[in-house]
Amino acid sequence: MDTISFTIEENIAYITLNRPDKYNAVNKDLAMTLQEALTVARDNETVRAIYLTGIGKAFCTGQDLGEIIDPEGPDLNKIVGEHFNPIVKLIREIEKPVVAAVNGIAAGAGANIALCCDVVVATESAYFLQAFSKIGLIPDSGGTYFLPRLIGFQRASALMMLAEKVSAADAERMGMIYRSFPDASFENEAKAIVKKLAGMPTAGLGLTKRALNYSFHNDLDTQLGIEEQLQTTAGNTDDYKEGVTAFVEKRKPTFTGK
Repeated sequence: MDTISFTIEENIAYITLNRPDKYNAVNKDLAMTLQEALTVARDNETVRAIYLTGIGKAFCTGQDLGEIIDPEGPDLNKIVGEHFNPIVKLIREIEKPVVAAVNGIAAGAGANIALCCDVVVATESAYFLQAFSKIGLIPDSGGTYFLPRLIGFQRASALMMLAEKVSAADAERMGMIYRSFPDASFENEAKAIVKKLAGMPTAGLGLTKRALNYSFHNDLDTQLGIEEQLQTTAGNTDDYKEGVTAFVEKRKPTFTGK
């Protein structure tokens, strides 16, 4: 996996975008390898949380434009439909928490891949940029779906059309991301979050993620029905039984994600 670094440690899949000389811009190889890594993390029963980050000055700057102008390269339809969309769908469909640790610039599709994750944290020196309008394109990779839901229609529309940089601090203030951390402590803080998630009742977290996915489309009555169904499912997990037993016994629970 030359374009991706992938390891599994202590029930966490660490996925690192590894094209620092290209600011982790996405070419076909990186896109397909990232899909493969996410699939492995999804299917590996020992993995209980996923940590997605980048190497160097950028998290990800979106599509590698060198690939677009290459006469032998893929067209936009293929890039969006086969490279980026499957990544976003995998992140949302994997019933395990996915933490995006935005270590630097997150632009274009790179910003939107981060924003579709379950928990997004960023280093204070990072920024987010909907760069598409600068070259006459529209936001893809779920940008038009997630960003208005995170920060509201008007602000999302303006950021997409004006292509203005948003600092990590401003992104936190407007609800685009969960937290920003000083550069010096960022990695430790971000990894502490994913480690905490991996030790929690991840079966229930996966069901929470499923409920949130449904909430994007449902009316209140339908969503209440979904909550009823999924709460029943959660109540039948080993983690629920352990959590209740540990509470009664006044001890720290040991969750297994089952």
